[in-house]
Amino acid sequence: MLTLVIPVYRNEDSIPELLDVVQGLNANLKGEFEAVFVVDGSPDRCYEILLNTLPSRPFRAKLALLSRNFGSFSAIRAGLEIGEGKYFAVMAADLQEPPELVLEMAGVLRSEDIDVAVGVRDKRKDPLMTRIPSKIFWGLYRRFVIPEIPSGGVDIFACTQAFRDQLLQMEERHSSIIAEIFWLGYRRKFITYSRRARKHGNSAWTLGKKINYLTDSVFSFTDLPIRLLIRGGAAAVVVSGLLGLFVVISRLLGLITVRGYAATILAIMFFGALNLLALGTVGSYAWRTYENTKARPLHVILRSHVFDPNREK
Repeated sequence: MLTLVIPVYRNEDSIPELLDVVQGLNANLKGEFEAVFVVDGSPDRCYEILLNTLPSRPFRAKLALLSRNFGSFSAIRAGLEIGEGKYFAVMAADLQEPPELVLEMAGVLRSEDIDVAVGVRDKRKDPLMTRIPSKIFWGLYRRFVIPEIPSGGVDIFACTQAFRDQLLQMEERHSSIIAEIFWLGYRRKFITYSRRARKHGNSAWTLGKKINYLTDSVFSFTDLPIRLLIRGGAAAVVVSGLLGLFVVISRLLGLITVRGYAATILAIMFFGALNLLALGTVGSYAWRTYENTKARPLHVILRSHVFDPNREK
């Protein structure tokens, strides 16, 4: 059986079409299917609509409402925990990924010796001002976090139960489930697709969330900031030494008679900023370590429901 996990946040307008798509997937899989909808503290009527509509649909479904907005990755983890399938797939509720991709990934997992199938965007029908920031974001992600990640980014994947179990053991706060997938390794296959234009609503994937996502991934999966600080500190020491040598020689030659106010202020500002940057970087690592020691749950399920047309009969 395939478990399809769908995180839901501000997708009220797309739910009717989403349920039709899920029903079509159930028909293609001949009932060997269950859908898990996780409402991630959405402020609209997503939960109420799903609660009232799912009982009339001819497929097995589970509905979970998180107590607040924990983020899409936490919602995905909640769905993976709830699901009972042999295979698992994740799909966004905005329907920008073709539903046929779920079937293709499920077929790969069943027929090939593969643990995780990753959907890779080769084309996207988004506005230019959306594509450019996305390209920059994933370029930085490839450069500084996970070099193996596709240049178009990853939003959808499918995996075996064994891979799911291993993934759920990584209970890291402020991390990236996509980066965790690539960190785990296993036998992986990329499946290309063309991303559709968004039909309903606006994306909740704002610039601020992208920056936080990139920052969390950098601090969770690489020591790049520490290495940059070491190199920056070493360069600053060399520059300061050369500047000091220049000042001493100039003083001995009588070229400097009065100490320069501007040079002093610039030196104080430079090294003060460097110290603040160093403290902030080290503090970011320390804070993430502290957050993980609290052992708080990654999500809290407020309500959950199971809808099974076979049991009702």
